Amino acid sequence: MKYGHFDDQTREYVITRPDTPMPWINYIGCENYFGILSATAGGYSYYKDARLRRLTRGRYNNVPMDFGGRYIYVRDNASGAFFSPSWMPVRGKLDAYECRHGMGYSIISGKKDGIAASTRYFVPVGENLEIWDVTVTNERAAAADLSLFSVAEFCLWDAQDDATNFQRNFSTGEVEVVDEVIYHKTEYRERRNHFAFFASSEKLAGFDTQREAFLGPWRGWDDPKAVAEGKSSASIAHGWQPIASNHVKLSLKPGESRRIVFFLGYHENPKDQKFDPPGSQTVNKAGVLPTIAKFRDPKNVDAAFAALKVFWDGLLAKCQVSTPDIHTDRMVNVWNAYQCMATFNMSRSASTFESGIGRGLGFRDSNQDLLGFVHMVPERARQRILDLAATQFASGGAYHQYQPMTKKGNNDIGGGFNDDPHWLIIGVSQYLKETGDFSILDEAVPFDTTPGTEVPLYDHLKRSIQYALDNIGPHGLPLIGQADWNDCLNLNCFSDEPGQSFQCLKGKDGKRAESVFIGGLMVHSAKELSALAREHGRPADEEFYAGVARDMEEVVKKHGWDGEWFLRAYDDFGHKVGSKECDEGKIFIEPQGYCVIAGIGLGDGRARQALDSVKKYLATPHGIVLQQPAYSRYRIELGEISSYPPGYKENAGIFCHNNPWVIIGETILGNGDQAHDYYSRICPSAREEISDLHKNEPYVFSQMIAGRDAPTHGEAKNSWLTGTAAWTYYAATQWILGIRPEYRGLRVAPVIPKTWDGFTATRIYRGVTYDITVKRAGQGNRIALTVDGKTIDGSVVPPPPAGVKSVKVEAVLS
Repeated sequence: MKYGHFDDQTREYVITRPDTPMPWINYIGCENYFGILSATAGGYSYYKDARLRRLTRGRYNNVPMDFGGRYIYVRDNASGAFFSPSWMPVRGKLDAYECRHGMGYSIISGKKDGIAASTRYFVPVGENLEIWDVTVTNERAAAADLSLFSVAEFCLWDAQDDATNFQRNFSTGEVEVVDEVIYHKTEYRERRNHFAFFASSEKLAGFDTQREAFLGPWRGWDDPKAVAEGKSSASIAHGWQPIASNHVKLSLKPGESRRIVFFLGYHENPKDQKFDPPGSQTVNKAGVLPTIAKFRDPKNVDAAFAALKVFWDGLLAKCQVSTPDIHTDRMVNVWNAYQCMATFNMSRSASTFESGIGRGLGFRDSNQDLLGFVHMVPERARQRILDLAATQFASGGAYHQYQPMTKKGNNDIGGGFNDDPHWLIIGVSQYLKETGDFSILDEAVPFDTTPGTEVPLYDHLKRSIQYALDNIGPHGLPLIGQADWNDCLNLNCFSDEPGQSFQCLKGKDGKRAESVFIGGLMVHSAKELSALAREHGRPADEEFYAGVARDMEEVVKKHGWDGEWFLRAYDDFGHKVGSKECDEGKIFIEPQGYCVIAGIGLGDGRARQALDSVKKYLATPHGIVLQQPAYSRYRIELGEISSYPPGYKENAGIFCHNNPWVIIGETILGNGDQAHDYYSRICPSAREEISDLHKNEPYVFSQMIAGRDAPTHGEAKNSWLTGTAAWTYYAATQWILGIRPEYRGLRVAPVIPKTWDGFTATRIYRGVTYDITVKRAGQGNRIALTVDGKTIDGSVVPPPPAGVKSVKVEAVLS
């Protein structure tokens, strides 16, 4: 069953039923101010850091779902009836409803008893505020006397503290109302430099800033006292729960519309700014008054929305394609690229499934995400790389996560995930291939964000490999540490005496458990560092890292091959994991895909055999499961992976993140049909018709789909913030479509389905626009290129002469 449809012309997903299986969200904001916004106006906002600078409150695991958000109430003053055009929170039956999720904005509309209201939510480019642009229309034959109420509930800044420390926070809330602007100044007494504000373009009939006054005793957001009675109480919050609510009265003639702009924002004064009078607790609002005046004028709101559209037009224009498959087109051209920008902004910190409290930005996550967004925002990708490298330790290891505001590593997570350092090399390599900016390698970057420890970024990359070389296990494979890419595969467990209970070394350095997956990853990263060293003019390093890759490849072949597929690991006892010798968990997806990406087994048939085993044992109609058979009971020697029920998450769920590794592997082996088939199985657009089963948004990829062992096989979880976004975009654009940036030019080497007669693409690469036409003349993958009318050898289009801004490429597959 479908709950909406794609509007490909406007680049919007149109939701026509509010009761979606899960909250179907969008993100507003693209720089420092961000918000989660559901199709029913739920979600929350924050500045830079979802934990440390939370503006509005979010409630998770709540029943009914998705309570708390950016609410508008429309009240008929004659009858006392009211409704929410977003359906939530009133949840009354609407005569019409629609939500249009677009690029950085959402428009939510509802109609009841002849009154229509539409709200356009967005964050202007360059501003630290969000706009609620409301239009109310009287479609009745008679005049209407209406009241419009807006409300947002403030969070007490640190979301973790807000959710737990009630004994303090019920006494700290403070607001100030000046010139009909509500200032949320909790913490101003301490920090004296930051606050939130809420204002309207219209003269107010009233306001509230205390939640209990607005809602009334023992009432909820679905039936607030202020709305039911049609009047606000001018409440001022002293402790307890500060909110911002505006009341605007409207008298509309038949057919008349009125527009009211509400806006919620954040402001931070310079830390050295003086206060007048000295010691005053009054908000120093001078710096924000021009912004408030600006957005009280609807003309400036329209200009800001137009600028937002131009912003997204520019980002998405970097890669546009037209193929025989509508799902490939809409994902590559719009939604997958858009999701990649969300993972750039959020990593894994704030979504319907991530509270914004438990994580900041992930080291492994953000490096992989570079694959999907570096071509859109290369200058911001550069800074992200430097921030990530600064959380690395002198050993070459790294904090697993860090907070985006402080840029400090999260000590409660720490390091010990032994795959992490390799992803820095892969992320930097992708940046260099895209931009040619080798100056980044000379940037001085500290270790553990500690001043005085700075070394060039290139040295950080070398230490990433050295960390792996310093952590080699009994078989010569890399030690897994606390875990590798699979955070739940925790193999460092032991028992002091036979028959005694096991103990896990979580957070400690295990010296026996080894990862075949990291072995494949190390081959890949060492090859990438060797190629980077060649381009950087370091021939000795080029040779050294090529040797590291060759040596590890031999180890993987010797100790990581199980006859039909690559082993997954060796546990702390030296037992094989992911082997035909195991009773459960015989074969895992990760090493099959990644060892092929690394080039292991391409010449001796192992690569083909490994991927054939994936198809035989792991592939399902809903995607490729992580392992088979599922673990039927908890096994402490394997850790968290076996704590999940069969078919969910890491225990034989379809972990969509690593499906693209197999997709890429199939293209490397020349099998475009299989590659695109696997792509289509997890593609959200292609799954739209089964939304009742899939549950998550049909316009963005999910982290996980329940596997064949699960009672809910095909049900998705953890949408938006997942490495699936970058990896599927990378697999589709650079391997299936084959448009791949390299150090010395743009490679055009498609591996497409045999049923496709070709495709066209526009790719902006290093400031040059490449117009690419691919035509099929045979069923193979051999490529012949013509560049600006001239035939060239190979499949790499060299850079054009200086000053040339467009190149025409014609490719023929045979």
